[in-house]
Amino acid sequence: MLLEEFDTLPSADAQALVRACADVPWWADAVVAGRPYRSVAALREHAAQQALAWSHADVERALADHPRIGERHRSAGRSAAMSAREQSGVEASDADVAARLADGNARYEERFGRVYLVRAAGRSSAEILALLEQRLTHDDLTEAEVTAQQLREIAALRLTGLVTAAAVDGVHARATEPVA
Repeated sequence: MLLEEFDTLPSADAQALVRACADVPWWADAVVAGRPYRSVAALREHAAQQALAWSHADVERALADHPRIGERHRSAGRSAAMSAREQSGVEASDADVAARLADGNARYEERFGRVYLVRAAGRSSAEILALLEQRLTHDDLTEAEVTAQQLREIAALRLTGLVTAAAVDGVHARATEPVA
């Protein structure tokens, strides 16, 4: 969708779109309240700044909408489609990888009491497994901070994937510069 379309969506529709990026209601409200945006980069910057204030409860709420790495989303919809794209590099068909992910997910959930969340987009199964093993060594506070940062990265990528800049030579220009 073009930025101009996002800027003119009814508030409820825009909030639903933003909440598909991260289910943090006050954050979605703040992002929508910032409209109109002068550019996709301004939208991303505002969303990123607001996300820095996510509380532990906000992160936990948003995690409830994320499947385990290597598993499918529980429901259909925009968030599920984004999750499937993000995890496209995870080799769930490889029995060894699937078993290692399942074991790692279980150990992580036992250790931290929540689903293992990692920005999977652009990462291979080997990278995701290595990060999982490394993160299992974190103390609770460090891991909570890493999880929140991963969620912010996922939200930024999703938002960038949903909202495009004006058409250039008939092709929509996506904002691709890093957020964080």
